[in-house]
Amino acid sequence: MKMKASALIVSMVAFGLFAFVPKSPTPQEPWNVPDAAKNKVNPLKGDAGSIAKGKDLYSQHCKSCHGAKGKGDGPKASQLDTECGDFTKATFQSQTDGSLFYKTAEGRKDMPSYKKKIPDANDIWAVVNYLRTLK
Repeated sequence: MKMKASALIVSMVAFGLFAFVPKSPTPQEPWNVPDAAKNKVNPLKGDAGSIAKGKDLYSQHCKSCHGAKGKGDGPKASQLDTECGDFTKATFQSQTDGSLFYKTAEGRKDMPSYKKKIPDANDIWAVVNYLRTLK
């Protein structure tokens, strides 16, 4: 009887500890971008005005998950099922502008689509230009 009670207590404690451990986001799976989108050319120059516009939009729409410096550590990041990714890494920065535009516009899983939230395509291109500064 003591053995069963001890086993029950141990099980309850283990379950209780497991239930309160925060979940870890799962790593991102590859995000395939269609070639036509990948090869789109950014029509905006990465000048100060475009970057400033992109930064404003990033602060409004992206910073809460992706963080102030693009490291994927925003205040909402821990609530997501997948990692936000780190925009400062070479693997991110090596993507084409077209790929970044596509991912921002289309979204997937936890990442919402911004086609309607940022309806002017040039504004999304401005965000892409700002993302290029996060190295």
